[in-house]
Amino acid sequence: MSVEEKIKTLRAELALHNHKYYVLDAPVISDYEFDQLLINLQELEQANPQFFDPNSPTQRVGGTVTKNFVTVQHDHRMYSLDNSYSKEDLLDWEVRLLKVIQQPLSFMCELKYDGASISLTYENGLLLRAVTRGDGIQGDEVTANIRTIKSIPLKVAAPSNERFDIRGEIIMTKSGFEALNEKRRALGEEEFKNPRNTASGSLKLQNSAEVAKRPLSCLLYSIQGANWPIETQKDMLHQARNMGFKVPSEARLAKNMDEVLAFIDYWEKHRHELPYEIDGVVIKVNELAHQNILGHTAKAPRWAMAYKYKAEEATTLLNQVVYQVGRTGAITPVAELEPVDLAGTVVKRASLHNADQIEKLDLHFGDTVVVEKGGEIIPKITAVKIGLRPDGAVPVGFIDQCPECGSALVRLAGEAQHYCLNEQNCPPQISGRIQHFISRKAMDIDGLGEETVTLMVKKGLIHDFADLFTLKVEDIVPLERMGEKSAQNLVQGVQESIRQPYSKVLFALGIRHVGETVAQKLTQAFPNIELLRRATEAELVAVDDIGLKIAQSLLNYFENDENWYRIKRLRAYGCQFETQNDVEQKVQSRVLEGMTFVVSGVFQNLSREEVKALIIAHSGIIVGSISGKTSYVLAGDQMGPSKRQKAEKLGIPIISEEDFFKMIAPNP
Repeated sequence: MSVEEKIKTLRAELALHNHKYYVLDAPVISDYEFDQLLINLQELEQANPQFFDPNSPTQRVGGTVTKNFVTVQHDHRMYSLDNSYSKEDLLDWEVRLLKVIQQPLSFMCELKYDGASISLTYENGLLLRAVTRGDGIQGDEVTANIRTIKSIPLKVAAPSNERFDIRGEIIMTKSGFEALNEKRRALGEEEFKNPRNTASGSLKLQNSAEVAKRPLSCLLYSIQGANWPIETQKDMLHQARNMGFKVPSEARLAKNMDEVLAFIDYWEKHRHELPYEIDGVVIKVNELAHQNILGHTAKAPRWAMAYKYKAEEATTLLNQVVYQVGRTGAITPVAELEPVDLAGTVVKRASLHNADQIEKLDLHFGDTVVVEKGGEIIPKITAVKIGLRPDGAVPVGFIDQCPECGSALVRLAGEAQHYCLNEQNCPPQISGRIQHFISRKAMDIDGLGEETVTLMVKKGLIHDFADLFTLKVEDIVPLERMGEKSAQNLVQGVQESIRQPYSKVLFALGIRHVGETVAQKLTQAFPNIELLRRATEAELVAVDDIGLKIAQSLLNYFENDENWYRIKRLRAYGCQFETQNDVEQKVQSRVLEGMTFVVSGVFQNLSREEVKALIIAHSGIIVGSISGKTSYVLAGDQMGPSKRQKAEKLGIPIISEEDFFKMIAPNP
């Protein structure tokens, strides 16, 4: 046997044992024997690099470092699911289905895995890429990290070599999660909060070798884009399982809604016996032909429904209430509880949200409270057992001074929360704004963690995020856990961040109510910071999805001279405050330049998001409401009658999807 044949044989043997161990849970050799085979293959590959294969089992240990995850468009859109919370909801859904499919329906019932959605693309039987769900239209490519997950096959025996996607959830088993936390406890590190968030966060780790250390798995449930002889959802799961994917065996075909409800009842009682967490059941029309007829809404398939289990509850005692200060000065009360086991985890704290919630609950110190895990992740107090209240219990009253700086708290009109307005001198606000500024979705500056930022503020090295650009290596080296190399990397990371586009810089400023999506819409409508600063309330609310609250927040922000001074400093350091350098590459044409569009209804060929993306790509502007300045209303099916009436009253042209395509078509 030649060296190449030996290598191929070992790869095939190891891939088979990987499948038996991580997918079938039926190993036939010991861990030691597996390791010896792997070492043998590694030695052969190292001695014969001409036979390198990125899909070799030896490549699952990771080692690739990804600084920035590239955003890519899905070949096939990843829709979300409509949710139901009662059996009546499901019966109503069935009635709607039967109006379209006028014959008895069967349903495939699958467990709703509580993990992070992923889309795996294969071509010629090889794993080509892995992309997170993102907004359903596009997501982040995390292929290097996904390759380390041993239950995901790198090669499959597909019916053809054509390209296809398979969708699933990246999960972490309960036992794997506990083992991971046990290691962190032994190292004195902070424990992870829950399996779902840990699995999701693992996908964005920059070093794939670290991902390889996480006990992640992948459960698959849907094949897209394959022209194979598959007629039902049941056949699809069977095909995926035959190709080597990990498809849980709990899925069942229900011949009618009574069998669906029986499946739901069974797993509500037995879900904690599963090795991983679920938060409900997904019910799908089994026949793919029927799925095609039923189609999709703008957000979800009409042929599928998620039944969400009611969150579990427990009772415990309220010991104390503490108050946290956010980066915007918002004060959040947090209940400290007598530890209680809830849905498999120990709960010690629960958010009380705001003063209204405390008043609504009529909360007293020492109360017996009902705690619920919303979505089985975030604990909250839902009720108080008044009959168990101890004599002389003291009511919980909301504080009137900031717990960090002592400033008087203010509750703004129309706001549920209290705020500390001492934003320039309140330490948590200063640190919080800096941490937001350096975060991955903002300026993406490496080498700065929460503790380091807090220490820098405490030592007086920085007072706001603009000060980051004045840091020198010699300023940073004396800090705890910060050596010469780390200090150099930090300073370099700050300087490299000036390449971030205008939309990310705007988001990084931390303006109240201006999230990542809002920042993108604002920079599309106002291509530089000067235009945005001078924008009136009316001009701001004319932008798609910008309401009065966001508009007023922007006006207040720009009225503050200190904020504008900070922006001028950032601009002087090289930060981007205009779109031209960033957007020029994405513009397909300027045929819609100067035109404003209101988009309404459901479209035949594209989703609403895809239509909006095309308008922007051809230099048009999207606004949220119709006015005399609107150029066109682009209308799909089910356009709201009030919008149509207003457009007709103002004489605004209403165009169809076909009309729009003609507008952006290149000249012959």
